[in-house]
Amino acid sequence: MSDGAVNILLVDDDDVDIMTLQRAFKRNNISNPLFIANDGLQALDLLRGTNGAAKISPPPRIIVLDINMPKMNGLEFLKEMRSDAELKNISVFVLTTSNDDKDKVEAYNYNVAGYIIKPITFENFVTAIAVLNSFWTLCAQPES
Repeated sequence: MSDGAVNILLVDDDDVDIMTLQRAFKRNNISNPLFIANDGLQALDLLRGTNGAAKISPPPRIIVLDINMPKMNGLEFLKEMRSDAELKNISVFVLTTSNDDKDKVEAYNYNVAGYIIKPITFENFVTAIAVLNSFWTLCAQPES
């Protein structure tokens, strides 16, 4: 990832959290294209181009994923994504309010790159997103 300009998919059903993440991206001068899905099913449609959704192209290299969502939660999404040969290698960072050890263990069993508890303050959120940006900017990944 030489220039850091890769597509990112945010999977979260909370409008306030979505806006907060978008503001944190702006505060950190992150200009990566950000796609948004409100649950795991919608995210899979965007990744696969199914059910009338336009397929994200090129596919995102990073997914920021909430755990607690309707229809298909984050852990169910991870299970489905990791079983799909075309999607299984996408890096996933869980960003959630769930501090449950069971959720953490299950997420790491699906090879997430990190599990982050959503910060309470906006400044802490900005800092968390800055760390993520450093990670995905510094990590070399093969070209698609």
